[in-house]
Amino acid sequence: MAASAPRVFVSHLAGTAVFDPNGDQVGRVRDLVAMLRIQGARTGPDGRALASAGRPPRLLGLVVELATRRRIFLPMTRVTGIESGQVITTGVLNVQRFEQRPTERLVLGELLDRRVRLVETGEEVTVLDISVQQLPARRDWEIDRVFVRKGKTGTFRRSKGEALTVEWSAVTGFALEEHGQGAESLLATFEQLRPADLANVLHHLSPKRRAEVAAALDDERLADVLEELPEDDQIEILGKLKEERAADVLEAMDPDDAADLLGELPEEDKERLLALMRPGEAADVRRLMAYEERTAGGLMTTEPVVLRPDATVADALARVRNQDLSPALAAQVYVCRPPDETPTGKFLGTVHFQRLLRDPPYTLVSSLIDEDLLSLSPETPLPAVAGFFATYDMVAAPVVDESGSLLGTVTVDDVLDHLLPGDWRESDFVTEEPFEELDGVRGGR
Repeated sequence: MAASAPRVFVSHLAGTAVFDPNGDQVGRVRDLVAMLRIQGARTGPDGRALASAGRPPRLLGLVVELATRRRIFLPMTRVTGIESGQVITTGVLNVQRFEQRPTERLVLGELLDRRVRLVETGEEVTVLDISVQQLPARRDWEIDRVFVRKGKTGTFRRSKGEALTVEWSAVTGFALEEHGQGAESLLATFEQLRPADLANVLHHLSPKRRAEVAAALDDERLADVLEELPEDDQIEILGKLKEERAADVLEAMDPDDAADLLGELPEEDKERLLALMRPGEAADVRRLMAYEERTAGGLMTTEPVVLRPDATVADALARVRNQDLSPALAAQVYVCRPPDETPTGKFLGTVHFQRLLRDPPYTLVSSLIDEDLLSLSPETPLPAVAGFFATYDMVAAPVVDESGSLLGTVTVDDVLDHLLPGDWRESDFVTEEPFEELDGVRGGR
């Protein structure tokens, strides 16, 4: 193999933008597809297989996520260049949804974090990265080297063992089924992803790998990701966590999302998890579960920004500046008499973020209340809630009970979640007309 042939480590390809020849971005790299070519094996004194006697694995192509969030297969024969943090293609794409075949391996999803052995010493090492190299004078690519670390690696921190790069033929064990595979290196390649995008990564992993990655995420990150996953994936992941950790993750979720998820579990499992949650968090979730799902009460979150009448604009801006608030929750504050946690004392009204920006910091929020804006009752059905948002161009709306207490707020994302088809997270909502589709088998293979 020519020394000058391009070599790329796969961790550098994760999330890389994919462009057509005109410079238009068509998607991002989410994984690489390889085929292990195991034609025979050398064995050690104990009879265990040491290394593949075949050539290094062939890199078949890339899994590319389009703007529609659909994942397609891009053959390496249609990749004209990988340079400067970008992938250039011939511009011809097959937009059929990618489906992994039994003989294929996902390099990021399945090969990183594997425990393999050095052929020479039999020592166990963990795969941190893998490099691929283009064959001379062709568009074919192969996996050629493996970056590994000696010693054990923990779930949340790496060991301090020696790291080294070895030829593919110097390690063995990639074809063996592994239980308890870690996820550190995989997560490192996707650490900058938004929760919705990381959820899409998890959705396309195998159930085994999905559980391993979920186990490696911290509670807050896993909670954010769970909120973006389809219902079946949520239930599957929660069911594979230890009950104490499952309760911790539920506490970290938005109460309305936690209530929706718990509502899909058997009664016995639901009550057991609620009992393990902190009493205050469990009380919020139980309160939400008391409402019909497709009503304002069932849609609302119980954690809006609530201020007392004597709070100032400066106080309000400090609260909405919290980076943990979603844009919809930060769009307005709710002025109520004490207590200032839901359910509150008397609800006085709403102050929009734009109004806060127009008035001096010392102004009392009680003097800025939008008195014309109506509120929703917890029994308001979903179609009426959607109509309210459309009529008043709102991104969030207060939910108030008969006594005049603020119970929570409904945000536009929760409304859309319940108006869209149940499988919307797996559907494509952007036209695919700009992409030319090949005839025949997937990806031209």
